[in-house]
Amino acid sequence: MPAILLAIIGFTVFALGYRYYSKFIAERIYRLDPNFRTPAHEFRDGVDFVPTNKFVLWGHHFTSVAGAAPIVGPAIAVYWGWLPAFLWVILGTVFAAGVHDFGTLVLSVRNKGQSIGTLAEKIIGRRAKLLFLFIILILVLMVNAVFAWVIANLFITFPASVISVFIQIPLAIWIGYTVNRKGKSMLIPSLVGLAVMYGAAIAASAIPALQIDLVGYFGGEGNTVFAGLDAISVAFMIWIAILMIYVYIASVLPVWKLLQPRDFINSHQLVVGLAILYLGLFFTWPAAEMTAPVTRSVLDVSWFPLLFITIACGAISGFHGLVSSGTTSKQLNKETDARFVGYFGAVGEGVLALVTILAVSTFFATQTEFLNAYDSYNTANADGLTYFIGGAGQLAGGLGLPPGTAETIVAVIVVSFAATTLDTSVRLMRYIISELGQEYNVKPLTKKHVATSIAVAGSMALVLLPGGDRGFGSGGYLLWPLFGTSNQLLAGISLLLISIWLRRKGRNFLFTFVPMLFLLFMTLWAMINQVVFQWSGMGGGEAQILLFVMGSIILGFTIWILLEAVMLFRREPPNTEPDQD
Repeated sequence: MPAILLAIIGFTVFALGYRYYSKFIAERIYRLDPNFRTPAHEFRDGVDFVPTNKFVLWGHHFTSVAGAAPIVGPAIAVYWGWLPAFLWVILGTVFAAGVHDFGTLVLSVRNKGQSIGTLAEKIIGRRAKLLFLFIILILVLMVNAVFAWVIANLFITFPASVISVFIQIPLAIWIGYTVNRKGKSMLIPSLVGLAVMYGAAIAASAIPALQIDLVGYFGGEGNTVFAGLDAISVAFMIWIAILMIYVYIASVLPVWKLLQPRDFINSHQLVVGLAILYLGLFFTWPAAEMTAPVTRSVLDVSWFPLLFITIACGAISGFHGLVSSGTTSKQLNKETDARFVGYFGAVGEGVLALVTILAVSTFFATQTEFLNAYDSYNTANADGLTYFIGGAGQLAGGLGLPPGTAETIVAVIVVSFAATTLDTSVRLMRYIISELGQEYNVKPLTKKHVATSIAVAGSMALVLLPGGDRGFGSGGYLLWPLFGTSNQLLAGISLLLISIWLRRKGRNFLFTFVPMLFLLFMTLWAMINQVVFQWSGMGGGEAQILLFVMGSIILGFTIWILLEAVMLFRREPPNTEPDQD
């Protein structure tokens, strides 16, 4: 089957979902009010609460939630064939992700911009709130570790991408100053910034002197530098340190200085990058049959239910609810903008996940080549991102771009998205630490720099300390299996909170309740199997203590919250609050 046909089917479903389904949800279920005073206006402070144009806010929201996850997850899931991944991405985006992202944004806006964790207290109770906040804290900590690991490894693998990514920072600050101090439009400056970034990427791919190759500076791969660490390990450690310094600064700056303009540039990267890849599909006309719709029977890991946690971002992701209720809700100018920002943001991520599936599926020349590359789930987990970059570079080559330049530009896009998610995630972690400080009356934790320092130090320790078969700095790689399950549990709990809120308003809550049931069933099934039989060592394999301990905590907290919610459902009749909103 031609891959372009799959793209057309996917785009058609996404378009119909946004045009009709999201409109129905907006008007009949969430009932958006254009005259409602949003938290961005009510609590405007110029730092976190800033009324923002919906197109700029969409750029921030989309690039914050996208990161590398809608690329990594689908690139791994192709291990089972393109058909299961394709169906979960398009149907999950329309009926689960869009409703979830849109709903958490509306719920937060209706409650003074409070985070989804804080809202758990109002909807279920104080105990549920504290449990939920700890689940979120662990998840955000893992996000920081995983994405820092991804960025550092991409810098090492694609040194030509570094200068372009670094140039984006001063460009974004300049754009922020131009827009907010001089009142100019952000569109033209951001397009100029994007052109400069890609110009730097093209130049660096052609001129080795412009490549920031730390491994080469330390004598090349395999060379021991100091304390028994080779050049790759030392380069990795330096990149992690630089990233942590960057995210500390980025997460404490007012959103208009760096966050919004950088994300607006990245939203253009999305449009340009996706246009290149989808046009590449059209001009090269590759077939998606090298991986087969469903691959050979696998004995190591079944796609059911693991597919639904392997592809989180790109189908539905709990982290999106954190962004919607953590930063996006504080910048929403009009409540009616929530449909475009929230639901269409999920659609944008679905489009990215779809092209990932197609890029990997068309990368290999023969099915035998694919089966050899994806010989196990662990191999897919470790190398899927590399195959995506290779496949994306191949598609971009269909437009005449040299292979090296195409791969560099793709790497720049992936790193830019991952960096956006990373500093947004650190900002969210600061919020959560401050909330816990207020809850337990630990005043130092409520201070911005104290909370940020804890967030950065914890993230750095988690990504650097654990060892593994990937060598020094394997923390992010080791945590990826837990990221998927905990992320989906968070999405399920968020849908549960939205469902309870709708039920109290006397509205039809089935549109959030049904995807919640499906998601929690699949995720709890997968997580119980992982925690009890895989990570504990009881299944015959080697015990993985880090995953077992963190997974057990998250699973226990989740079951506790669900029991609280079930008891609430049983004792509380519907329509307990007047539907004045």
